This record gives sequence, C-alpha cells and structure tokens, in this order.
Amino acid sequence: MAGRGSRTRACMVCSIVQPATVSSDVDVPNPFQPTDVEPQDFYRNGCPNCEEILGLRNSQDAIQECTSQVFEGLIAMGDPKTSWVARWQRLTDYVPGIYAVKVVGTLPREIIDSLEDNGIKYVPRDGSAMEEDSVAAS
Repeated sequence: MAGRGSRTRACMVCSIVQPATVSSDVDVPNPFQPTDVEPQDFYRNGCPNCEEILGLRNSQDAIQECTSQVFEGLIAMGDPKTSWVARWQRLTDYVPGIYAVKVVGTLPREIIDSLEDNGIKYVPRDGSAMEEDSVAAS
C-alpha cells in the first residue's frame, strides 16, 4: 500500500496514479511520469480519464473525495487497447499511464449517481466487486 506520507493518489473511478499536486519549488523527478512528458497532477490537470465527470482540476475538495492515498500494486500501462492486463483491470478505454491494482476508498453517493446519469457503471476498485462476482458464481 502507498505510505501515509505519499503525495501520490489514485483515482477511485479509473485507478490512475498521479501526484495530487506537482510542487514547483522542488525539482524531484516523478517516478510515475515519463521524462519526455509534461508533469501531470490531479490539481492542475484533473484526471485524464474522468475529468469531465469528477471535476478534479483546481479542486482540493474533489481530489480528497474522489482519489485515495491508499492503493495497492502498480501497473505500467503503455498500450491499454492491446494489453491483457488492461482487460483484466478494465482499463482498455483509458490513457496510457500508471494504474493501481486496488484503490481503497468510497466515492460519495452523488458522484456515483452522476456517473450512472452519464451512462457509466461504477465498479469499485477496492476488489469488492471481484469478490462479489466470485461469490455470485459459487
């Protein structure tokens, strides 16, 4: 799991991992970002997959509600369209990047309702949906 002091967060909808903010006064490379790409962070850029619905850009409150510092495992996704791991994690429609295998946290009910209103079936990324699927199959 990510440490308590970690400045990286994972989106609870798509599980992409990014810094909450990019600090301009510290010149430390971000291990989650390729060196030839502008730094991405939830505060300045929002979520590259979910921004239209979550509205994370420039909103610390939305970042706190819709992302989590507690996540397990990391997946480096270069080509989500062809990756079997992307299919397994339901990431095929998302941008290349670093994704968490599991994200701990609960989205607010109004966000889940907004996702459903936009035709998006929310599947929690904490592993509970997979556990429910395996119990239902038993």
